[in-house]
Amino acid sequence: MVRSLKNPKNAKRKSKGSKKEDGSSSSNSVPSMPAKVWQPGVDALEEGEELQCDPSAYNSLHAFHIGWPCLSFDVVRDSLGLVRTEFPHTIYCVTGTQANNAPNSIGIFKISNISGKRRELVPTKTSNADTDMESDSSDSDEDELDNEGPKAPVFQVRKVFHEGCVNRIRAMTQKPHICATWGDTGHVQIWDFASHLNALAEAESNISKDASTVSNQTPLVKFTGHKDEGYAIDWSALVPGRLVSGDCKNCIHLWEPSSDSTWNVDSKPFVGHTGSVEDLQWSPTEPYVFASCSVDKTIAIWDTRLGKSPAASIKAHSTDVNVISWNRLASCMLASGSDDGTFSIRDLRLLKEGDSVVAHFEYHKHPITSIEWSPHEASTLAVSSSDNQLTIWDLSLERDEEEEAEFKAKTQEEVHAPTDLPPQLLFVHQGQKDLKELHWHTQIPGMLISTAGDGFNILMPSNIETNLPPANATA
Repeated sequence: MVRSLKNPKNAKRKSKGSKKEDGSSSSNSVPSMPAKVWQPGVDALEEGEELQCDPSAYNSLHAFHIGWPCLSFDVVRDSLGLVRTEFPHTIYCVTGTQANNAPNSIGIFKISNISGKRRELVPTKTSNADTDMESDSSDSDEDELDNEGPKAPVFQVRKVFHEGCVNRIRAMTQKPHICATWGDTGHVQIWDFASHLNALAEAESNISKDASTVSNQTPLVKFTGHKDEGYAIDWSALVPGRLVSGDCKNCIHLWEPSSDSTWNVDSKPFVGHTGSVEDLQWSPTEPYVFASCSVDKTIAIWDTRLGKSPAASIKAHSTDVNVISWNRLASCMLASGSDDGTFSIRDLRLLKEGDSVVAHFEYHKHPITSIEWSPHEASTLAVSSSDNQLTIWDLSLERDEEEEAEFKAKTQEEVHAPTDLPPQLLFVHQGQKDLKELHWHTQIPGMLISTAGDGFNILMPSNIETNLPPANATA
């Protein structure tokens, strides 16, 4: 269990006196050293060495913050297109602050003009000048961009007062303006942010309203039936408005929408865990089935038609189970991340046989803080950890020595990459401190957003391939 909160780099290590990224030479006369991939927890920085981002690893890379650290956020589904592949991009999100000595708020924000560039999987050999021009497209919004280059993204935000810290926030898929928040006050609240999202959608530039202004708004519902604060909450993707919320006292409550834009919350909780409920996920195919995980080291599968006890309970990890993710493209697959840094993939069809684990990874050495399957590739998932790494995995990959040799020959340069990494490890993103949560953008293939103690990152790794439908659709 790692939750409290009180700049994006795919890091390479090189000598401070070596050749700079822009091709010029530094004043230091230390001989040039080849860049190599740096592994946190494995490699140590020696005197005279520094970490540098490799911008060629990204199609797009941006950083931003809203003032206070945010433990949780969610991507808001929009009407700009179901599958968007052309830059610049626009995204909408909701988040909540974790401020101990200041008023907390919910932030509804829009980021437009997100620049980037498509790249070939195997880049052609180019001059230093060509490479440097290409990498400019992945600069963060903190960098200075000249008039001839891409403009920095435009950040717009509206804020709503929230009583206490926001432990977790989730937007409803079918009605994205409806959001649920878990507060450290022990209350679960549901909000309607339609007016804020409409104002952001109509604004072409910075909203005239001061970004520091926090408005007061009454939630649609404020549930006080939980006996403690919590973090677990999830909307059903099959039944609009159906919700489950779990607390640190091992209780889970079911919310059912009513016809008058409110909710009926079952006062009798689902009880089966012996410790705090850390995460909840509705089944992507069964409207009455959801999964939960707990500090009691188990994952439970529930069917709301069968009473208040679990339909199945699985001893999942040797330490707290922090997060779970149900694969929406392969509904038999459930991923889970633990406090010991391991994460596992289970095939739920094998539950009756006793051992449902089909993959288990021990790459991370610190607690897993977030895990999520890609909405566009059934074999791909992203993981964040307290070791300050965001990793992307493709479970369909196997090591192919011939393919590696062919890639090396095409790039015509020496690849200084570790040889002992799992072949399924597709990408490592570093630089954020105290990573807490990540989400794929369901309408922009290959885009990930992550939050950490030092702010947000938007990233699109250049080696993430996605099987797109034959034609773009509009929402």
